Amino acid sequence: MKILVTGGSGFLGAEICRRLAARGHQVRSLQRGHRAPPPSGTEAVRGDIRDPTAVAGAVRGCDAVVHTAALADVWGPRHDFASVNIAGTLAVLDACRRHGVPRLVNSSSASVVFAGGDLEGVDESAPYPSRFLAPYPWSKARAEQLVLAANGSRLATVSLRPHLIWGDGDPHLLPGLRAAVRRGRLLLPGTGSNRVDTVHVGDAAEAHVLAVERLTANSPLAGARYFVTQGRPCTLAATVRGLLAYDGSSVEVRGVPASASLAVATLLEAVGKATHRRRRPLLTRFLVAELIRAHWFDIAAARRDLGYTPAGHSWSSASGSVFQR
Repeated sequence: MKILVTGGSGFLGAEICRRLAARGHQVRSLQRGHRAPPPSGTEAVRGDIRDPTAVAGAVRGCDAVVHTAALADVWGPRHDFASVNIAGTLAVLDACRRHGVPRLVNSSSASVVFAGGDLEGVDESAPYPSRFLAPYPWSKARAEQLVLAANGSRLATVSLRPHLIWGDGDPHLLPGLRAAVRRGRLLLPGTGSNRVDTVHVGDAAEAHVLAVERLTANSPLAGARYFVTQGRPCTLAATVRGLLAYDGSSVEVRGVPASASLAVATLLEAVGKATHRRRRPLLTRFLVAELIRAHWFDIAAARRDLGYTPAGHSWSSASGSVFQR
């Protein structure tokens, strides 16, 4: 197939491009600017996901689209997330319909079902919350709803929900942890005993490749959504130590009372909004909630319908640090 990957120069998008090309597909990448070269074997098309004309031009002539382009952050104006994650998705849907593209794989997020409480082994029947803690999950949930509502005989759609993607070249999770380490010590809200799951970028990309190859109007994937993780939840403390060990660091992880962390996050958010700061505060209420709550998911549906099997990527166990309170 000839497949367009929006955001094809990004962390996840680039890995999807590489894997699609390795399987013999013709791959086109829609990407902004010239800073990141396209993956080998990929045709680069410059354009912004917010520009319907650019999106339509990139979609023309393709047999499928994998939509990964998104604004991902825990802080920022709501309209910024709406313009990229919602309006951008609408542009992709319109272009697919206009040019007769029969299949669309949407890259969503497991955070679309996070309302601030524990998520322990939940499956795809978990509802969207009535209130979101940040613009990012709100915008991704709305985009996912639009994609799934568009599923039909002429355009088959599916939405994948990877969770906490990590690996070489990670621009979000590992750098964030690295920046939070001070003098060999990392402070985390809560006790660190809450269980979380993650996904390696290779596994997340493989799930998208499987989805685009298996998706048809008559397949179980059409109109469905799937959680995608390693399927091995661990405590947050072990997860953080493991990720930092993978990154080459060994640190002491200490817990900070959740109530104090939430109070600080509330204050920092208030100051940020009052001063119109675009720079992300050190803590936000959404981030604190993610750090003190369990969030791991049942991936049985992805195993069954996608044929998804995590490759067994794991962090180094070299870190000898101990979680202390």
